[in-house]
Amino acid sequence: QVQLVESGGGLVQAGGSLRLSCAATGSIFSINSMGWYRQAPGKQRELVATITSSNSTTYADSVKGRFTISRDNAKNTVYLQMNSLKPEDTAVYYCNTDRICYYISRTLTLYKYDVWGRGTQVTVSS
Repeated sequence: QVQLVESGGGLVQAGGSLRLSCAATGSIFSINSMGWYRQAPGKQRELVATITSSNSTTYADSVKGRFTISRDNAKNTVYLQMNSLKPEDTAVYYCNTDRICYYISRTLTLYKYDVWGRGTQVTVSS
């Protein structure tokens, strides 16, 4: 079975940096677009950044110039480099992909859509 597993969250002071990673596990053939979302307490989940299979990126206005999304297709991993962190960046960060193609046998593949990780907590202290 395929999964997305986030790591790299933690506690950091305002102005600091963190790098989040999200690895897809399982017998992966390909991954389409990937993205990072976040949800702060009492708020709706919001888009942070996305990256397509051809490495086109988009960012929420609130993180432009501070966060950078990237991916390593050989490792089936997407990253989020977060610099100049602010207390308002505090949230649970979730990884998502809209489609994963994975092997169910040596020659057969299936698609799994809208896959989410379990999230990683990022806390920025003032």
